[in-house]
Amino acid sequence: MTTIQRKIWLLVSVMLLIMGIIWMMLTYYNQQTQEQTNTILQRYLRMNEVTIASQKMITDLNNFLLDPTEFHKVQIEKSIQTIEEVQQDVAKLRNEENAFAVTNYIHLIDSLVETTQRSILFSEEQELEGSTNEFNEANRISMYISEMTLSILERELKTYNRFYREIIQQSEELKKLGIWILLLVTAILLLATYWFSLSITRPVHQLTKAANVLAKGRFDEKIKVESNDEIAFLAQTFDEMRININDLILEIQQKAQLEHELQQSKLLLKDSQLKSLQSQINPHFLFNTLNTLSKKAYLDGAEETSDLLVSVAGLLRYNLKRIDRSVTLYEEVLVLYQYMEIQKARFADRLHFKANIDETCLHVNIPGLTLQPIIENAVIHAIEPEENGGTISVRIYRDGSWIIVEIEDSGKGITQEKIELLLNGQIDSNEGHSTGIGFQNVVKRLHLFYGMDNLVSIKSEVGTGTKVIIQIPETREEISDEAIDRG
Repeated sequence: MTTIQRKIWLLVSVMLLIMGIIWMMLTYYNQQTQEQTNTILQRYLRMNEVTIASQKMITDLNNFLLDPTEFHKVQIEKSIQTIEEVQQDVAKLRNEENAFAVTNYIHLIDSLVETTQRSILFSEEQELEGSTNEFNEANRISMYISEMTLSILERELKTYNRFYREIIQQSEELKKLGIWILLLVTAILLLATYWFSLSITRPVHQLTKAANVLAKGRFDEKIKVESNDEIAFLAQTFDEMRININDLILEIQQKAQLEHELQQSKLLLKDSQLKSLQSQINPHFLFNTLNTLSKKAYLDGAEETSDLLVSVAGLLRYNLKRIDRSVTLYEEVLVLYQYMEIQKARFADRLHFKANIDETCLHVNIPGLTLQPIIENAVIHAIEPEENGGTISVRIYRDGSWIIVEIEDSGKGITQEKIELLLNGQIDSNEGHSTGIGFQNVVKRLHLFYGMDNLVSIKSEVGTGTKVIIQIPETREEISDEAIDRG
């Protein structure tokens, strides 16, 4: 994503690059012109130095002839050394146009040096006339050097006159080029500034337009902003806000609709409750009626029927209790026997029931209706489908600080996959149960009652029956009905 800051840096970088290129071009041109000018100026200066050096040499020679001391002789030697160095520089100025003149010029310098040295030699040999003649010759050569210097400089001026004019013309053209470059840079800057401002103002304008649409209450139109910088992120966030507001409005509308429907349902419920109360049979009336029938059957000599009715009445009375209340394991076992009496009357010899119970374990508390749904599950799935019935065994014993309840049937068993689904609550059914309570309900209530997991396990293989094992901690404190209600 291109940020606004990156766009600014790009604009500045382009402008700096253009200015840098222009500066390098101007610097290069100025350097070339300066080098050429310096070269010509150095030619003039070198030739002028020859004239000055030759004049100084004549002066030093004159001083030596008037006063032939070692000091004046050293001065002449220095002048000779200087003019020879300048002579070497002048030799470098030779070209096709001035080759002959420069060559003669160099020879004159050699002649001046030789004449000066001869004059010194005559002076040291006390030949005054020879020394004077050589001095006059050296003076004459020095004058020739000055005249030739002027001649060569005049020729140089004529030669480089065209160059000077070209420099002036190039300066004029450079001035015009500078004006055009200034106009070009200004145009580029204006275009870049317009593009940069447009890349910011256009998305802002689109975002402002979308905000005006939202202000009118239209939350169903998607916000689209053509940008690839922070404004695009802002527009995306703005669109998410629009979606959230729209969802919130829809949710409020749905809640209002549901509240309206709930009010209507309450009115219908009150009406249906009045009608239901008129046709409802009181369970306690049914319990008292079963007791009356039991006593009458006993008086009539039908003792088995009387016992069966007593078991049904006891089971009904127990089931009328709230299942969220705790009971002792003894009460659960007692109602278990009553339930099995009813099932034996139903299945006769097809049902075999075995119980191995340690009575010292029956004092612990467990949630109500824990064992009956598991026994009933065994009856439904292991006894009813089998033509010859089967056996259900209940075993309660102590294992350290735990009370173990094992309920085993002789049915066809279940697969390990189904066992995992049952324990994980992914399948559960209370179809056919007199209590309306399924296996998973028992598992959840045990977990809430004791605050522990893995209290229920199942062992089974296909064709070998099923065993349900419940582990009850013996050291658990009594749990109040209020605590169970919260669970």
